[in-house]
Amino acid sequence: MPEVTVHTTINAPVEDVWTAWDDYAHIEKFNPNLSRSFLLDGSQNTGLGAERQCTMTDGKNFIQERIVEYQPNRRLKVEIFDGTFPLKENFATTDMRQTGPNMTELHFKMEFVPKYGLLGRLMVPMMKPQFRKLLGSLVDANKAYIERGEVVARAG
Repeated sequence: MPEVTVHTTINAPVEDVWTAWDDYAHIEKFNPNLSRSFLLDGSQNTGLGAERQCTMTDGKNFIQERIVEYQPNRRLKVEIFDGTFPLKENFATTDMRQTGPNMTELHFKMEFVPKYGLLGRLMVPMMKPQFRKLLGSLVDANKAYIERGEVVARAG
């Protein structure tokens, strides 16, 4: 399965990094690629099985995600199970590890299988740089949110 990984070091304890990611309904606070995020009806707030919808900044595209792996202060893995993107399978994994008293290493990996068979597979080399750019902006904004309390500004 094709994948893209980005990483950063955040000047904060792993518990603070985890708290930001574990606020599952509100990833829009630090994800500059989204205009809105919210829990799906009947979903728990977080933990294994929690589900949310994320609306992209264009206002037209969206994804629906479900937590499929949940290890507090270590790993959060979500499956994108529905949405408007041409992906047949898609998983996003956030791994974090404390490397010092106020230092956390964060790795964000996206694994994906495009729709459209052979045509989709031929598009993978073009998709990877786009995904890397989106994920890089997410990780950078998450770092700013945790270290300096910067919430993503939205046009309004």
